Amino acid sequence: MTAPDTRSEFAGRVAVVTGGGSGIGRAVAVRYAAAGGTVAVVGRREEPLNETVRLAEEAGGKGVAVTCDVRDPAAVEAAIDGTVDRFGRIDTLVNNAAGNFVVPGENLSPNGWKAVIDIVLNGTFYGTRAASKHMLAAGRGAILNTIATYAWHGHPGTVHSAAAKAGVVAMTRTLAVEWAERGVRLNCIAPGPTETEGAGAALWPDEAARTRVLSSVPAARFTTPEEVAESAAFLLSDRAAYITGEVLVVDGGQWLGKSIYTDPGAGA
Repeated sequence: MTAPDTRSEFAGRVAVVTGGGSGIGRAVAVRYAAAGGTVAVVGRREEPLNETVRLAEEAGGKGVAVTCDVRDPAAVEAAIDGTVDRFGRIDTLVNNAAGNFVVPGENLSPNGWKAVIDIVLNGTFYGTRAASKHMLAAGRGAILNTIATYAWHGHPGTVHSAAAKAGVVAMTRTLAVEWAERGVRLNCIAPGPTETEGAGAALWPDEAARTRVLSSVPAARFTTPEEVAESAAFLLSDRAAYITGEVLVVDGGQWLGKSIYTDPGAGA
């Protein structure tokens, strides 16, 4: 069996990437474009989306910016239908748009809860539903949802986000079973601490917090958006044609390495 040429594995294919204006979403879009693909990057602010398009085209692919709030199902459907009208197809959907802030559960307002659920869980469903109409009709497609490991192990201060992302895992696995025979795959990717402006500001706002987070990672470093994008590219490619309903964790062993007792060999 001849190994696929990953330099052109997305040639002729079209992806929609939500939350594509920065961080992991931008890196995934650029990686897709670098392998010959066309990307429609979706987000609320046009300026960062245009920058992603510029980088995607510099990488060798094609790109278009689509302003859209993923909390609006009609807008999401219009964005995806418009992409299909423009390029004739949709092969890939990356649901990467997210909203998060750290807050004790007893202090979380109903509005705060709803804001995160609307973006992460509802927005993922709206995108998946809109893309699936085209993918199921074509008998092919790959959907990738960005989550976090605290969807199953929990983490103080993230009850809204953890609940939303756990819902995304359940949605992914349910639809993976429903649609496998019809040629549409769905998977999740769960990045660990990543060097992005958004995550840094929300989750480790100062050097002391950053040090605490880093100490929880057995690999002893943060990952980069580009590393996450490589893993995403694998799941979206034909190399992963027999993988569906799975969660790929890209966290340097963080969630596995939670220490309760002192390592007797430490410092030896």
